[in-house]
Amino acid sequence: MILVPEEFFNKPLQAPKSFFLETGVFTLRFNPAFQMRRNDSGFTLIELLVTMAIIGILAAVALPLYRGHTVLAKLAEVENAMSTVATGSTAYYYHQNAWPDCPSITEVRDSLGVSLGSIGRVRSLTISGADGVITAEIQNINYLVDGKTLTLTPSTNSDSSITWRWGWSSDFPLQFKPKDGR
Repeated sequence: MILVPEEFFNKPLQAPKSFFLETGVFTLRFNPAFQMRRNDSGFTLIELLVTMAIIGILAAVALPLYRGHTVLAKLAEVENAMSTVATGSTAYYYHQNAWPDCPSITEVRDSLGVSLGSIGRVRSLTISGADGVITAEIQNINYLVDGKTLTLTPSTNSDSSITWRWGWSSDFPLQFKPKDGR
């Protein structure tokens, strides 16, 4: 039986201002002024893992699309250069009544007056004097299209206008063919 002094029961119960417990092994001190508060300003591990999973899935989908569009953008530079050469060839044909015979970029530049010096994505560019076909070999774009060729073939219509059609090497990737060839 434990005896408790009577004045203990007459006082209202109050929380102790501090608590001190000492045993032979450790000492525990508790002061209410230094209570640990729950910190609700961070993220849980599950929330972070779900966010990382979503970002990973988006990256897995977005990166191949981004790479494909960068290849298309670089190919557009080649297509624009070839279209410029086609315009010059058309003017030459109307003026000379024959297609220019240009086996190199230098001769294309000299005979048509077309500036192609800044086109670093075209390894070679030729114009066949026999039929006016413009052929360009691609470089510095992507391993999928480097070394492949694009062609523009003219056809003369009944009203003497000239229509150009795109062509490409047999191993040219389908998704990167010029617009009217897809």
